[in-house]
Amino acid sequence: MNPLELRAALSLSSIFALRMLGLFLILPVFAIHAKTLPGYDVQLVGWVLGIYGLTQGILQIPYGMLSDRFGRKPIIIVGLVLFALGSFVAAMPGDIWTVMAGRALQGAGAISAAVTAFLSDLTREENRTKAMAFVGGSIGLTFALSLVAAPALYHWIGMSGMFVFTGVLALAGIGVVLWVVPSAKHVPAPEHHGPQPKLWDIIVNPELVRLNIGIFCLHLVQMAMFVVVPVALVEQGGLAPGEHWKVYLPVVLLSFTTMMPPIMWGERRGRGKAVLLGAVALMLVVQLGFVEGFRHFGWSVALLFGFFVAFNILEAMLPSLVSRVAPPAGKGAALGVYNTTQALGLSAGGAIGGMLAKHVGSPAVFAFGAAMMFLWFIAAFSMREPKKRQSAIMVGELNNGLSQ
Repeated sequence: MNPLELRAALSLSSIFALRMLGLFLILPVFAIHAKTLPGYDVQLVGWVLGIYGLTQGILQIPYGMLSDRFGRKPIIIVGLVLFALGSFVAAMPGDIWTVMAGRALQGAGAISAAVTAFLSDLTREENRTKAMAFVGGSIGLTFALSLVAAPALYHWIGMSGMFVFTGVLALAGIGVVLWVVPSAKHVPAPEHHGPQPKLWDIIVNPELVRLNIGIFCLHLVQMAMFVVVPVALVEQGGLAPGEHWKVYLPVVLLSFTTMMPPIMWGERRGRGKAVLLGAVALMLVVQLGFVEGFRHFGWSVALLFGFFVAFNILEAMLPSLVSRVAPPAGKGAALGVYNTTQALGLSAGGAIGGMLAKHVGSPAVFAFGAAMMFLWFIAAFSMREPKKRQSAIMVGELNNGLSQ
């Protein structure tokens, strides 16, 4: 990666991590805090946690399409402004409904499609998956850091302070977009790449459907299993919730060092499909292992390592493959559909995982996860190896970056 591509990957993945921080940071502590709010109801706690993903899912496609037409940076900035406003609303004194309104407004800053499309614009084909690995890694790292930081932040500054903190970070993110993220000369998609495809054609494109099925299954399984895994760490490992970072942080960091060799091998050899299928198969093995392994602390730690290796590989590869398969004039829209299915997977995973854990038992959560991974493997097995192509928008700037 040349300096321009590296700067784009680091800066845009930090913006993407901000979105995930808004989702993950309150998870370990909000259920406790909500009991102090007027209007508390345990069902409303679930709505507060889930409405962020719901508004994200609804707005990803419009944001992606708008970024195709009006440029990536303006749309990302609008999303960050909405995210900051939502954070400050959630921090205001009030009842649980006030927090819910703030979370919905946070989610309305649905910038994921625009960010990933922009990163695709700013990187050459041979480096795109490596660039997307920064985004995928930011999700795993943000999740782990949220588990570590949330209890301490809640103790120091309270829930309102945590929301203000995320709002200030969003405003700082606008500065990153304006002055750190490299610029690409935007040419309206219909003029530069030919007619803009219809949204329906993007939704029913068979190759994109396979990838969207994949991201839905991946995040459904992620949310479902984390309904059960934290309880297992308490019961089998004797770890209090505040000590779970001692497991999560090492396995996530170690997984980062393990994920890159297969990704780079796939890029060099043109074997991206094989790497993707291998990661899905690893995730299937992890889910099957958890059916009984969650009862044993040592096995749980080992299986979590396998989970994060597969998860980070897939998080890096899937958006890169979407950007490669999608029509150039509809890249933002395609990534909007992709991020919508991701958000729907997150919402569905928590609900299904909780239902199975309550009515059937913890092993059923992992058996269900294994079934979803098996279905994804079958769907992905017939996918085509994507052809490489170079982004016309950035050819000149990337060549300049190589010469600097």
